[in-house]
Amino acid sequence: MAVDYTTRDGIAVITLNNPPVNGLGFSTRLGIVEGLEKAQADASVSAIVIIGAGKAFSGGADITEFNTPKATQEPTLHTVIKVVEGSAKPVVAAIHSVAMGGGLELALGAHYRVASAGAQIALPEVKLGILPGAGGTQRLPRAVGLETALNMIVSGAPVMSEKLAGTGLFDHMAQGDLLDEAVKFAQKVGAQSGPHPKVRDRKIEHPNAEGFIQFARNGVTPLAKNFPAPLKCIDAVEAGVKLGFDKGVAVERECFVALVQTPESRALRHAFFGERAASKIPDVPSSTPVRKIERVGVIGAGTMGGGIAMNFVNAGLPVTLLETKQEALERGLATIRKNYESAVKKGRLTAEKLEERMALITPTLAYEDLKEADLIIEAVFEELGVKEQVFSKLDQVAKKGAILASNTSTLDVNKIAAFTKRPEDVVGMHFFSPANVMKLLEVVRGAKTSKDVLATVMQLAKKIKKTAVVSGVCDGFIGNRMIEQYLRQALFMLEEGALPAQVDRAVEKFGFAMGPFRMSDLAGNDIGWAIRKRRYQEKPDLKYSKIADRLCETGRFGQKTGAGWYDYKAGDRTAHPSKIVDEMIVAYSKEQGVTRRKISDDEIVERLVLALVNEGALILEEGIASKASDIDMVYLTGYGFPLYRGGPMLYADTVGLYNVERAMRKYAAQTNGEAWKPAARVTELAAEGRGFNS
Repeated sequence: MAVDYTTRDGIAVITLNNPPVNGLGFSTRLGIVEGLEKAQADASVSAIVIIGAGKAFSGGADITEFNTPKATQEPTLHTVIKVVEGSAKPVVAAIHSVAMGGGLELALGAHYRVASAGAQIALPEVKLGILPGAGGTQRLPRAVGLETALNMIVSGAPVMSEKLAGTGLFDHMAQGDLLDEAVKFAQKVGAQSGPHPKVRDRKIEHPNAEGFIQFARNGVTPLAKNFPAPLKCIDAVEAGVKLGFDKGVAVERECFVALVQTPESRALRHAFFGERAASKIPDVPSSTPVRKIERVGVIGAGTMGGGIAMNFVNAGLPVTLLETKQEALERGLATIRKNYESAVKKGRLTAEKLEERMALITPTLAYEDLKEADLIIEAVFEELGVKEQVFSKLDQVAKKGAILASNTSTLDVNKIAAFTKRPEDVVGMHFFSPANVMKLLEVVRGAKTSKDVLATVMQLAKKIKKTAVVSGVCDGFIGNRMIEQYLRQALFMLEEGALPAQVDRAVEKFGFAMGPFRMSDLAGNDIGWAIRKRRYQEKPDLKYSKIADRLCETGRFGQKTGAGWYDYKAGDRTAHPSKIVDEMIVAYSKEQGVTRRKISDDEIVERLVLALVNEGALILEEGIASKASDIDMVYLTGYGFPLYRGGPMLYADTVGLYNVERAMRKYAAQTNGEAWKPAARVTELAAEGRGFNS
C-alpha cells in the first residue's frame, strides 16, 4: 500500500509510504483521500496527521508516472489539496527530511504544519522549465512572505526548515520525535472548534509588493530568452498579489500549461529523466551485487590524476596516489592542496576539512602500496605501450577482485584489458578535465567487463557526484568520437571562407559554453594533432583540412604556449583574434584552389550540430550507446551543449529528422560529401516520422 492508515490517541495518522521519496503517484493520492474520508467518518477521531515514511515527507510528483494516464487521473493533486483544505477536522502535516514540489504544496494545503529541523523545503519545478502547478505560487507567498517565496520559486533552491521557522509556514518546530509531537499538536487543535485556518485565506504582506516584483523581474529578464519559466513564476505570484487567490490559481494554471509546451521545458525534463535513465543498463539489473570499494588507488599525479584523486577524497574515500618520480608526486600534491586552498578562500571549504582531505591521500612511488586498493585508476600518458606497462604491473600487485580502470579518452579498452589475466575486472573510467569539477564520467564497458564491475562503478559514480554514462568500446567512445566530426566540419568551414572568431561566436550564440577553436586552444592543439596523425595512418580515406596541422607546425598549441587559433597575453585567458592565423587560413584556401565565400552563422551552427547528430546516430546503430538520451547526457555534462536545447539528439528531434536529413543531403551535394552521408538510423526514423527519443 502506498498509504498506511492508523489511529493513535484519537488522532488519525495517514502515512505516505511510496519509497524512495513518497512520490505523489495515483495510489498515494487515492490513499490520502480515502484516509481523510475514513477519518471524517470516525467519531472517535478529532484531527488528522499526514506524515511520510522513510526518508521524506514527500518529494512531489511520482516521476515513474510522468507521461502516463495515471499522472492526471483523479484524484489529481489539486483534488487532494482541496479535500485536505476542506476537511472539517483539522489536518496537520508533519514534515521531515524533504518536502519538495507537490509535497510542499500538499503540506501548504493542510491547516497546520509541524516540522523537524534539517528538512529541505523547496518548489524546484523551475528546474524542469515549469512552475508549481498545484497552488504553490499562491500559497507559499502567503505562508513565508512575498520576498522569501519569490526567491524560492524562481531559483528552485531548497531552504532548510529551521531557516523558515520564524515564518508563517510552520506552526511548531519539533524538538523530539516528530510523530509524537505532531500527534500532541493535533490533539490540541482537534479540541478547538473550527473553522481551522487555511493558508489561502491569508493576505500577502509586503511594504512595496509592486516594487519588489519589478526588481525580481529585472533580475531574471536576461535569462528569459533561454529559460522562460522564471518570468512565468513571477507572473503567477504577481497575479496572486493583485487579483487574489482564486484568480492567481487560474493564472498559475495558464502559465503551467503554456510552459509545458515549450521546447525549453521539454529539454530540461529530458535532461532530468536522461540523468536518471543513464544509470540504468539494459542487461544489468538493479539487483546486481556490487563490490565493496573502501580504498582507491590512482596512478599519475598530474592534472588529471590529481583531479581524479580529489573526487574520491571529497567523498571520504582514502586514496593512494602513485607517481614514478618524487618531484612529480610533490608537484601533484601541491596542486591538490592549492585547489583546496582556493575553495577555502571562496568559503566553500573550511581549513579543517582541507587538512582532513589531504590526510586521506597517501603518496607513494611503489606499485606494491596499491595491493590493498579495491579500485585502481590509471591516468598516465595516452599511449598503448605505456598503458601495457601499467596494467601488466597492476595484474601482479592488485588483490583478487580489485577493479582495474583506465582513464583513457580514446584507446581500446579491450586491448588494455588483454594486458591482464583478469579482463573481467577491467573497465574504462573516462573523467573529463578538470576531473574534480566536470560532472561527466564515461564508463567504458569492455567485451569481458563483468556486470558486477559495471554496477559497482555506476553506484560509485553517484557517490562521487558524477553523471555516469555507459559507452561501448570504439575509438573516442561517445563524446570524443562525435567531437571529431564536429571539429572536422569546423576546419572545413575555415577552408571555405569562415574565420575562427566567427565560428566560435556563432556556436556560442547558439548556446555552447565554448566554440570549437577556443575549446581546442584550452585543451591543447597538439592533442588533436596527435589524433589526426594516427587517423592518417588508420583511415587514409578520411578527409581532413590540413589547416590545423599547419597551425601546430608553427608551435601554436593554444593557451599553454600563449598562442593558438587566438593570441593570449601572459596570465590572461582572453582569446584575441590573431591576424597571423587569419592570414595563414586565407593563404591556405588559396593554396588549395578554394574560392572563399561568406558563410552564414546559421550554416555554421547547422553543420556543427548536425555533424554531432549524424555520428550520434551511428553510435546508436552500433550499440555503443544504448539510448539517445545517454548521448545527450554526455554532451550536456561534458561538452557544454546548451541545457535548454536538451543535447544534440533531442535538438534533432525538435527540428524534426525529416528536416535534419534534408539538410545533410544538401551539404553532401555542396561540399565534402563523404562527411554528410546520413546514418541509416536518421533515414529510417525520418521516414517513419519519429525521433531518436520517441
